[in-house]
Amino acid sequence: MWRNYLTVGVRALAKNRTYSFITIFGLAIGMAACLMILLFVRYELSYDRWVSSADDTYQFQSWYKADGNGGQDLELQMTAYKAGRMLLKDFPPVESVVYLLAGSPVFFKDGQATPTKDFVFTDGNLLDVINLPIVRGDRNALTRIHSAIMTQSEAVKRFGTEDVVGRTITIISKGVRSDYQVGAILKDLPRNSHLKFSTIARVDLATYMSQEPQFLECWGCQGGWVYARLKPGADPKQIEAALPAWEKRNIPDQPVGDGKYNDGDNQDWRLVSLKDVHLGKAQGGAMTPGNDRRTITTFAVVGLLILAMAVINFINLTTARASMRAREVALRKTLGASRKQLIVQFLGESMIVATLSTLLALAFVEIALPGIANFLEADLTLTYFGPNGALLPVVGLTLAVGLLGGLYPAFYLSRFQPATVLKANRSSGETPGSGRLRTALVVGQFAVSIGLIICTAVVYGQTVYARTIDPGFKRENILQVDNLSRYQLIGRGDAIAERIRRVPGVDAVGRTAIGIATTNNNNSGVLIQGRTEQITLGVYNIDKGLFEAMGIKLLAGRLYDDRKMDDLTLPFPTDPDAEAALVARGGNIVINAFAAKRLGFKTPADAIGKQFRAGIVFLEGGLVPLTIVGVVADSRFRSLHDPLDAIMFTNAHSGHSDLIVRYHGDPATVNAGVKRAWEGLTNEVPYEAKFSEDIVQDLYKADDARAKIFAGFAALSVLVGCLGLFGLAAFTAERRTKEIGIRKVLGARTQDIVRLLVWQFSKPVVIANVIAWPVAWWLMRDWLNGFSDRISLGPQWFIGAGLLALLIATATIIGHALRIARANPIHALRYE
Repeated sequence: MWRNYLTVGVRALAKNRTYSFITIFGLAIGMAACLMILLFVRYELSYDRWVSSADDTYQFQSWYKADGNGGQDLELQMTAYKAGRMLLKDFPPVESVVYLLAGSPVFFKDGQATPTKDFVFTDGNLLDVINLPIVRGDRNALTRIHSAIMTQSEAVKRFGTEDVVGRTITIISKGVRSDYQVGAILKDLPRNSHLKFSTIARVDLATYMSQEPQFLECWGCQGGWVYARLKPGADPKQIEAALPAWEKRNIPDQPVGDGKYNDGDNQDWRLVSLKDVHLGKAQGGAMTPGNDRRTITTFAVVGLLILAMAVINFINLTTARASMRAREVALRKTLGASRKQLIVQFLGESMIVATLSTLLALAFVEIALPGIANFLEADLTLTYFGPNGALLPVVGLTLAVGLLGGLYPAFYLSRFQPATVLKANRSSGETPGSGRLRTALVVGQFAVSIGLIICTAVVYGQTVYARTIDPGFKRENILQVDNLSRYQLIGRGDAIAERIRRVPGVDAVGRTAIGIATTNNNNSGVLIQGRTEQITLGVYNIDKGLFEAMGIKLLAGRLYDDRKMDDLTLPFPTDPDAEAALVARGGNIVINAFAAKRLGFKTPADAIGKQFRAGIVFLEGGLVPLTIVGVVADSRFRSLHDPLDAIMFTNAHSGHSDLIVRYHGDPATVNAGVKRAWEGLTNEVPYEAKFSEDIVQDLYKADDARAKIFAGFAALSVLVGCLGLFGLAAFTAERRTKEIGIRKVLGARTQDIVRLLVWQFSKPVVIANVIAWPVAWWLMRDWLNGFSDRISLGPQWFIGAGLLALLIATATIIGHALRIARANPIHALRYE
């Protein structure tokens, strides 16, 4: 019996090659897309689960609440060093805590300085908290001051071999040259980790931060990450519940003007499992770019929808071809076959199709996966055996697709009554009800396709908008030079700027603590007379050349010049007497338009001459009285994903991180000239610079990737939908041959016949728009809300997607329509 079922099934597929190809190929595409998307989803969910201590390891995070004056919530993965120390001291369930300080020292070897990447300092043995794999050396190396561990690839990069345990590396950080002994080699971390470091160096933080001692006691200073290892069985929720009382007990009030301020007032803390950091809510100050669960869920849903479209094709084509198998069913029943046997037979045929589709889908995945993994920068692999083997999921997917695709056709075909089918040679294709289901399924298919086309268009449109929107400064012809904050260059900023101004092709030079897409964040509380609540504004040191170099427009008042009150320079290291003097005399300040708005001024002109006090010094209660002398246009220094910064630009001769060079002429020539000027200053600070166009390109790289992924999804969904539509159109054209012949005999023209057939298949596409538009609008509105400035969801996106889908559907069926409409009616009617 089973052999007979197999024979009949194979013969049915071979007899109808076009329908078999469409069904198998369409299912294979849907299954391949689903498999690749599910591999990606599994990869995203696997972040840091490979760490053996992940269940007991947590990241301690700082979450900032908006100040109520137009501010934004800010969730940071970083937190203050002090917070980690007090967490360990006050909570017995916390077994150990380690602090990782973000650093960017330089390697110094043979008189040559080279930049580091992903270098961190630590105050303890990181491996006691996060159990990372060591390939050679001592796991306790980081218990010793001036020891370091390196990853395998970093060791090869620096020494040409992994066997470097015991060797010494020399680094320059904070202007000091120090030697560190390599105590262990760390296995290269996989990509599915939020952790990212090439070298970890153990320091004594009190000594390392000796010129900035306030950093170690400051509750609002985030410069690194705190990781905590809890004792087995400890409940992190209980610790979190006690954190509000903990912060009140530990964070002292600071006098501010006539009142007081507490760093815990607008700050909360969270213990986030190591496994949840990558997809967690906090993505500010992350070691590596994270993701969000909503995006991952969207990918999974889209993958399942494409698979569902392929299954729908199978159901549609099987039920549409029911008339061709009606006599077979009737004869089998007449010869004694039960309905159960027929259901088993048709389900078996469905399983054959699903199995062939699975094999083809796996071939597609094997071919496409390396390119997709490279594009997504993810370690996507397809293995069939082992803990993460795909064999069982693939078998399950095959069975599910076979059942989903074959269940309805099996029950539908097995219900035919022999007498009804065989009497007068009647076709079961006339069985009522099947046409409505097919139409509903086609509507569902194209609703998915249209929705994905809309999403693709909107994501692409927003990406283009983000790249081309006026950022508030002249973005083109800017070279941004990094490393200006190195200690070796303190006090030499004016000389550096003047030296680079003389390079041929350079039009203007400015120094700043906030550049294009820099990660610097420096905020300060501001008090306005007559108001008790603080307003948080960004405060960044610049020099008076910045506005010209960046082309930032003045809206009201004036820019900085050489007046004494314009100069807010403070010495480094911190000098309490100099700070007290600045608090006593005050100074002038230039702010941007958004800061003026947050301070309560209706127009930029209203702000000129007004005063406020800001905490730009480290003295307790030391608020500097500042007079607004200028208001400049808002500048978007960061991605549109980030809120617009309300900024105070403080004019100073030091405290800058970047050099902005406005140039004309050949970019490569100017860059080479600036590099020569820079390298003539010192051999301890490497030259690192990027053109503004390249910075913006990198800034929206993830959005570009998302647009391309959605475009791929949309193309696959359209392909699957068109395959099904092509099969249905071919079948319908064949079934309606006699009808069309009679219409032509009665005077119908070719265009009338074409219009009739095209409208039959276009109508479901039109209906699909009604379903797709509101769903796509809701999804895209939610996604666009993640940008501080965005395109409008106008009708053009929806109408354009609907017309495109209609055009594709029409092009798919027009060939069949023309062929059948042009046929000689005598061939259809000669046997009547």
